[in-house]
Amino acid sequence: MGDKKQQGIKYPFWFGGASSMWAAVFTHPLDLNKVRLQTAKKVGNGPKPGMVDTFRTIFRNEGFLGLYSGLTASLLRQATYSTARFGIYEELKGMVKKPNKELPLPTLIALSSTSGFIGSIAGNPADIINVRMQQDGALEPSKRRNYKNAIDGIIKMVKSEGITSLFRGVGPNSGRGALMTASQLASYDEFKMLLLGTGMFEDNLMTHFVASTMAGGVATLICSPVDVVKTKIMSSHDPDGILHLLKETTKREGMTWAFKGLLPSFIRLGPHTVLTFVFLEQHKSIWKAIYTPQEERLS
Repeated sequence: MGDKKQQGIKYPFWFGGASSMWAAVFTHPLDLNKVRLQTAKKVGNGPKPGMVDTFRTIFRNEGFLGLYSGLTASLLRQATYSTARFGIYEELKGMVKKPNKELPLPTLIALSSTSGFIGSIAGNPADIINVRMQQDGALEPSKRRNYKNAIDGIIKMVKSEGITSLFRGVGPNSGRGALMTASQLASYDEFKMLLLGTGMFEDNLMTHFVASTMAGGVATLICSPVDVVKTKIMSSHDPDGILHLLKETTKREGMTWAFKGLLPSFIRLGPHTVLTFVFLEQHKSIWKAIYTPQEERLS
């Protein structure tokens, strides 16, 4: 992304979604841990459960496969949300980019924010199911939704809560998607360009790894509070709305709830960001390799 060798090559719209789906397969247990931590309630005067404790609890109560609770929803989310945001971002860049000139960071942020906002709307139904399926094992049996898979979850949710339930929490989710995409995609492009500009890096796996790791750190710090809000809304049974939910959460936990699960968020988002961009760059390398000589010369 962003290097001159790739100018003129038209990559398939779905590359970003496919790359994110591969990454989700590897990082899903970390995402599950993050959701459980964000929705966990303190019991009595004891300490809040940590990341390791949460993993132990999941493994003890649900077995190894419990670490992959909601995987179908996670894959559906990436197939919708990430396909849209990556694809739209690349399309927008192609529309505004001038030959042999790099786009400035403010432009990249504007384009990626727009892409993330639209992508989050597209992926909202799968996102809700993803959160609910991941949280289900931690709930009391009477409160569990017991979705068989993502499609079954969407069907049941529409039947019991109406079609508008598919877009519950779409406001904070789309805001979070805009922040996430800007902090991931725009910062990755910028970090990659800066690294290549030093003359010490080449367009290879090491550069992709370093740039994506830095982008993952930026994304975690910026998006953690919005991510917690999104998770609480989508998993909540509170009928009184977001303001009541946040008021009660703040009263119960203080303002520290905004960064609840920050460490597992980084541990999850860092590898997910790295794997996504590594897979994406490999997709592009393979695509370039099978290009015809004539098209390659045009690039």
